[in-house]
Amino acid sequence: MHPNAERVAKALREGGAAGEIVELPDSARTAQAAADQLGCEVGAIANSLVFDADGAPLLVLTSGAHRVDTVRVAALVGAEKVRRATPEFVREATGQAIGGVAPLGHPAPIRTLVDVWLEKYDQVWAAGGVPHTVFPTSFGELVRLTGGTPAEVGD
Repeated sequence: MHPNAERVAKALREGGAAGEIVELPDSARTAQAAADQLGCEVGAIANSLVFDADGAPLLVLTSGAHRVDTVRVAALVGAEKVRRATPEFVREATGQAIGGVAPLGHPAPIRTLVDVWLEKYDQVWAAGGVPHTVFPTSFGELVRLTGGTPAEVGD
């Protein structure tokens, strides 16, 4: 298993998570690609999107069916400006590359918002640290594991 996926697996175990890392046959760099391979709705995919909120990393776990409203998110976190982070910023904050960013297993905790839309699903899937790994979880478990704040983040 890739070292990033091993770090995520360790964080899942340490956090008492119910699910384990699953290796997909193909890369799943998008929510739709993951949903197709898992046979679930795209809305049940928890995208881990990293933003630059006034220079600080902000992780938004959003349903694959939503686009993040950065103006809304900026108001939620009290930032002047929230914008998509560069690949370098993402890797520095998470230790992971875009397309496989997990909601945990980062070098240091990252302020996190969790899309309340994910609560519609009994099971959601999140990236496991590299583009071909995922893990099953739930809305409540994501909030608990990440210390995230439930929020309306979509447009």
